[in-house]
Formats: sequence, C-alpha cells, structure tokens
Amino acid sequence: MSDPFLSVYGHVAVDQIMTVRKFPADNTTEDILTKVTALGGTGTNIAVAAARLGCPTALCAFVGNDFPGAYERQIQESGLILDEFVHVDDYQTSGAMVVNDPNMVQKVVFYQGPQGFADDIGIMLDSNAKRSKHTHFCTGQPSYYIRVMDSIKGKTKIAIDPAQESHRIWNSDSFPKALDRSDALFCNNFEAESLMKYAGLKDIMDAPVDLVVCTYGSEGSVAKFKGERIDIPVVKADKVVDPTGCGDTYRAGFYTALYKGYDVPEALTIASAVSSFIIEEIGALTNIPDWDRVMERAEPYLKQIS
Repeated sequence: MSDPFLSVYGHVAVDQIMTVRKFPADNTTEDILTKVTALGGTGTNIAVAAARLGCPTALCAFVGNDFPGAYERQIQESGLILDEFVHVDDYQTSGAMVVNDPNMVQKVVFYQGPQGFADDIGIMLDSNAKRSKHTHFCTGQPSYYIRVMDSIKGKTKIAIDPAQESHRIWNSDSFPKALDRSDALFCNNFEAESLMKYAGLKDIMDAPVDLVVCTYGSEGSVAKFKGERIDIPVVKADKVVDPTGCGDTYRAGFYTALYKGYDVPEALTIASAVSSFIIEEIGALTNIPDWDRVMERAEPYLKQIS
C-alpha cells in the first residue's frame, strides 16, 4: 500500500439535508420543501473529495455496525486508504439533520456516534498519519485527537480544524493544547470567535502556527502564511443551491493542490474553486468536479495573484 499524502480525522455521518420556506417558531411546524439523505460528515467530505480530486488520502474514523453498505461502497470507490476505517459495537453511526432556509442559513442537530467517544473505544488510529505529509483533524473527541497528535508529532504536518464543534466541544483547556501541537489552523469567521476566546487571541490570524485559514462564506477567505496575509477571492459558482460541505471540500481542494505542486496562495485559490462547484448541488459529495474543470474555473483567479 502506498503512503498517503493526507490523513483525515473526522466524523463519517449519514446526513439528512432539508430546505424550508422559513424556520419554525417555537412550538410550531413548517413544511419541508425538499429532503435528501446522503453520505456526509467532515471526515468523509474532506477525505472523499481529496481522493476523487487525485490526492492519496487515508480516512481515519470510526463508524457503527449500522453504517449503510451503499455508503461504504461509495467511500471505497473513491480510492481512499481505509485500513483505519473501523466499525465498532455500542454506537450507531454519526448523523446530522441539516435544515436550510431560502437564504442558505443553516440549522443543524447532530448525533456524535463513535467519533465523539473515541477514548472509550480504545483503538489508536495513528499509523497512516505517521506516514503522511499532512494530517487534518476536524470534528471528533478533542482528548483523543490530542493523544494522536502526541503520537504523530514531528512525523507529519498537523492541522487543527474544530469546525462546528468549536462552540460546544472544544474549550479553553483542549484547544490551546491542540493548537500547540499543530502547524496549521482552519476555521470560519463564526468559529473564530470561540477559538480566539479559548486561546486568548484578539485576532485569529495571530494564532501561533505557520498557517491560519479563516473563511467568510460569500465574502471569500483570508489566510496568514509564515506571517504574511493572503486574501483569497470567492470563485463564482454557476448557481447557489446548498452550502453543505463547501468548507470541507475547500480543504480537500487545498491539500490536493499542494499534492500537485502548487504553493500555498495558489492552493487556497484552487480550494475556493473546488468549493464553488459543491454549492451548486444538494449534498457535499454530489458535484465534485474533475481536476481539469477545477483548474479551468480557477485560472482567471490564479492570474490575479501571479
């Protein structure tokens, strides 16, 4: 088995994605206008998208024994390295219910499943990360991830990306520990508010790592790389349908661009191009483009930074 360029830690989930005319008020009901059930989760979205884009990627994650066979085949067919994709007893697979309003505002309820209780499972998934150029930690149990970071530190470049769990799973004890073990930080502007409090920062760009990336939705993204600020443009999509997974596939595009030899500013712009395809359809994995289409869309924006 060849070594992965990227190892990804995060939830593998079954997502139910719905749209409504408006969010219901307390103790009232609104009709669901559209409903799709799809493979999701931060770990899945990043890893599957990176593999499909051509980056050798390992998915390091736990699922329950109820994980649907059709979704497992979908993961396998993406070309992922799956020797640390582990089925466990005692927990059902993680799941999310995602509701969008017409303005693409989202509300989500989430079942953690085994990835949120990895310490209790007692299996250390670290062999792929030790052989990877980059390792990306997204949603999951902080204490478990910190133990894995300690095991792999110095063997791979580590990125911490608490994502939507920034506000309720991570805290002023766990986040500084993870940040201290990391080389990069990914977040969006909403998550940054909590992370700054945990780390005692006035600006998320001051996080003490080589690379900080903060996304701002329709306003683009900003990065700091080795002390230099980088403004990343929004790559225009043909249509806007569903933002689910756009941030995850942004990360997948970034790592794939690094694998293909692009530098950090270029890779971030290419990442924006990848996410522009995802927002055009419902679900994080339903509209992953091939690399030629990514580069065709990214090319005018890459000229702006050259």
